[in-house]
Amino acid sequence: MKAWSLLGNSQKLDGGAMFGNAPKAMWEKWVDVDDLNRIDLACRALLVEGINGKRVLFETGVGAFFEPKLRERYGIQEAGHVLLDELARIGLSDADIDVVVLSHLHFDHAGGLLAPWQEGQPLRLLFPNAVFVVGAEHWQRAQHPHPRDRASFVPELNALLVASGRLELVSGDTTPALGEAVRFHHSDGHTPGLLLAEIRGANESVVFCADLIPGRAWVHLPITMGYDRNAELVIDEKGPFLADMHARNVHLFFTHDSGIAVAAVVRDDKGRFSTTDEQAVWLAHPL
Repeated sequence: MKAWSLLGNSQKLDGGAMFGNAPKAMWEKWVDVDDLNRIDLACRALLVEGINGKRVLFETGVGAFFEPKLRERYGIQEAGHVLLDELARIGLSDADIDVVVLSHLHFDHAGGLLAPWQEGQPLRLLFPNAVFVVGAEHWQRAQHPHPRDRASFVPELNALLVASGRLELVSGDTTPALGEAVRFHHSDGHTPGLLLAEIRGANESVVFCADLIPGRAWVHLPITMGYDRNAELVIDEKGPFLADMHARNVHLFFTHDSGIAVAAVVRDDKGRFSTTDEQAVWLAHPL
């Protein structure tokens, strides 16, 4: 198997929202902050070739489906669909993807499934040949969101996924589309039914951390996001998850870290987790 880290459209979001109850005096040491109190966030995807003989894309980022007014509201920096440009850069298009795995259906993770915004045109689904893998529990949340997170979903997306006839819902640790090469860890603290895909390679393994651990700063157990539905549960889930990844030397893949795509987990003599072997990009990286 070979892996590529691919950038999607980037965002600037409020640092206080991204770091929950952590004071700014703490988190501003970890990230750059602008005059509007916003921090830079990536919406990074992971492409792996050779899983069950398939080309698999883990997430699609926020994409470019928002109209200009909403693009500005959510701090999306580029008007074009950056992920499509990244695929083209390595000689691929969305039609070349066999499977798209979505940790969850919040717009900053699944919006890239949609074609760029065009005035007066309805939303249109990209990736015409892909199976779309979504957690079964999270699918129910997307169908019936809570008022607290309703704005995080794209209402039209659910119907488009169903109409494609290529939606595959996951309730266990594996899925037929990917076989035993991908094991799913399940999390509920950020959103019910979050899927964390662990790709098991012959040489090394990597886990797509999604919004359980958006980047290096959130490896610290007490650090959570204001967007998490249950901050205490996030912390309770992160501890065993990181201990397992550390014990088995599974690398972490970060979707929202603006500078680092992949890192290994380390633990000090007081049991505190941090990262090492930080890598900004993977290009045809052997797994």
